[in-house]
This record gives sequence, C-alpha cells and structure tokens, in this order.
Amino acid sequence: MTTLQPLDPARERILLLTLAGIQFAHILDFMVMMPLGPILVRELGIDTQQFGLLVSAYTFTGAATGLLAATFVDRFERKRLLLGAFALFALATLACGLAPGYASLMLARCAAGAFGGVLGSMVQTMVGDLIPFERRGRASGTIMSAFALSTVAGVPLSLVLASHFGWRAPFVFIAALAAGLLALGWRQLPTLRGHLDAAVTGEAERSHPLAAMGAVLSDANHLRALAFIALIMLSGFMVIPYITLYSVANVGIRQEDLYLIYLAGGCATFFTSRLIGRLADRHGKVRTYRLIALCSMLPLLLQTHLPPVPLWLMVIASTVFFVFVPGRMVPAMAIVTSAVKPELRGTFLSISGATQQLASGAAAWLGGLVIAQDAAGQIVRYGWVGFMAVGATLLAMGLAGRIAVRS
Repeated sequence: MTTLQPLDPARERILLLTLAGIQFAHILDFMVMMPLGPILVRELGIDTQQFGLLVSAYTFTGAATGLLAATFVDRFERKRLLLGAFALFALATLACGLAPGYASLMLARCAAGAFGGVLGSMVQTMVGDLIPFERRGRASGTIMSAFALSTVAGVPLSLVLASHFGWRAPFVFIAALAAGLLALGWRQLPTLRGHLDAAVTGEAERSHPLAAMGAVLSDANHLRALAFIALIMLSGFMVIPYITLYSVANVGIRQEDLYLIYLAGGCATFFTSRLIGRLADRHGKVRTYRLIALCSMLPLLLQTHLPPVPLWLMVIASTVFFVFVPGRMVPAMAIVTSAVKPELRGTFLSISGATQQLASGAAAWLGGLVIAQDAAGQIVRYGWVGFMAVGATLLAMGLAGRIAVRS
C-alpha cells in the first residue's frame, strides 16, 4: 500500500487551512441564505414555507448526490474528485447570483447543493486519511473554524453586499472566492491514492459499485454513527434557518443590525471551536461531545423563546447559541470520522454527508411547517421547534457512547 510520509506541523497546518478554506466557501453558500431570509421574502414575494423550501432544496440535492458519490468515491484519487466537485459548485453558485426569480433561484440552489453538499464529506475524508486519530479532534476544530469564519466575516460581508448591491451580489462574491480557493487547493493538497492500493490488495476490492455501500450499511456501528449525526443536524437546523426571521419579526432587531449577531457569534466560535477540539483530544471525544451538547440545550430554548429585547442582549444570547450548538459538531465529527476503516472512509463519509444534508433539509422543512407568520407579521410556534430540538439532542447524547472507534 502506498503511504504518505508523516506530515510536519507546518505542512499539516497548511493542508488543514486549505481544506478549511474549501469548507468555508460551501458553508458560506449555505449559511448566507438564512440571513438573506427577510430580504428574499420581501424581494421575491414568498412566504416562510417557500423560503424554508429554498433552504431545504440545497440540502436535499446534496443528500442525493452524496448517496450517488458513495457508489464511486473510494474508486478515485481524493484530490481530483474534491477539486472537480468544488469547481462545479462555484459555477452553480454563480448561477444563483444570475437567477432572475424564485423558480430559477430554486433550480440554481439545487445545482449548488448537488455539488456543494458532497464537499464537506470529501474534506472530512481527507482529514481522516491525513491526520492520525490522536490529533483528529484538533483537526476537526480547525475545519469547523470555517463555520466561525463564515459567520464572523462571510455572512456580515454578504449582508453588506446584499444591502448595497442586491441579494444576488453575495452569490457572485462566493463564486469568485471559490475560484481563488480552487487554485490554492490544486497547489497545496497532496495526491491521495492509498485507499486505491488497499482496494486492489483484495480485502476492500468490490466489483459492483453498490458493494461498498452495502459493506458500509450492513455494519451496525456505521448505522449508529449515521443516526447520531442525523440527530445532531435535526436538532440544529429546525432552529437555525429561522433565527433571522424571528429576530426581525418578534425580537425587534433591525435588518441592518443582523450582521452584529453573526459578527459576535463568529468571533467567539473562531476561538472556541479549536478549544473544543483540543478538549476532545485531551479528555475524550464522547465525554466532550456530551458536555457541549448538554450546554447547548439552554441556548436552543432561549433562542426560540426570546421576547423583544435590546440588541446587546440578543447578541449575547445568539453568541452563546453559536458557541455551543454548532460547537457540538467538532467532537461529533471526530467520533464519526473514526467509526470506519480507512478503505471505506470515503464511501462512509459520503453517506454520512448525505445523511447530514437530508437531516438538515428535513429539519428546515419541518421547522417551516411548524412555524408561521400571523396577521401582525409575528413568527408563531417557534418555541415548539426549540423543544423538538432539545429532544433530538438528548437522543444523540445517549447514542454517542455506543459508537466504536476503528481508525
């Protein structure tokens, strides 16, 4: 089997930052839809359910292509597959910026989801291939810092662009950013073929494209890991897509002040995501996950029950939310990435990515069904969504300890 030489700390840092950049672009593309919610509802003349469908369309198509990718991802060299999908994602995001109306935007979002939805699992696959288990929590923290960077820089910048140049401008910006990251990735990422050598040796060799999927889905440990990550996505994305709508309609935050919520939350999570990763490596992934998940329950309930409050109090509440709710994913992804043998990691993480996309899309759709706008324009039944999210969190906490580490 072809093996990579151990990475020195500087090289490892460069590789992780490059992968985090790719993660940043596709997370920003997904996240920017949520703060743009009030603008899109007004400009396109749509309701909350139609907006929820715009969010869900990205994730549903991402889930479909994730399942498709699982049939072939471990048969190709990692770098070329990742960068090929990233290039197509950039083109689809540009199409979002050029869309003339709701229907065309929906089609473009589906295309962006089809390619962007598989990028997260491909990035995590490369992390699993490159970084040993004892440092994988810290590596996951670096990758997850892309979420923080998207909230601290990308989302506020996108809101400013949308305010000055219209809602299409953020998508053009993301497409241009992706083009630059594509060139960086081609230069910095190594060729990874070790999993192909393992397949040829015999144990992982499978003649039928669905055989690798069958090997993954017939393993009870894999199924537990998939159920675990699905519950985490359900608990987060029933709430997250509607924070800005609720903040403007119910809490009384001005549209032009929304960027402060993301700026403060992103600044905090940029540091805490890496801290959580170090804690996971030092004290155990499962123990750290359960602690962070327990802490996430209060902000889940608080965010969905806030009355009208001053902007400074809303910023504090949302910052705590961003620290703990997305922060759960740092130890969670270290657990999930380590639940599979290396020769099946690409297939498993493609299925995992599809599961995340499907669960987050279903959660956004379900949240859109539960909540509604009354005659006064207020969001109603958002509190119900908060209680549902806490229930899913409790189930995930119970399942975390039943996942065995294999690599």
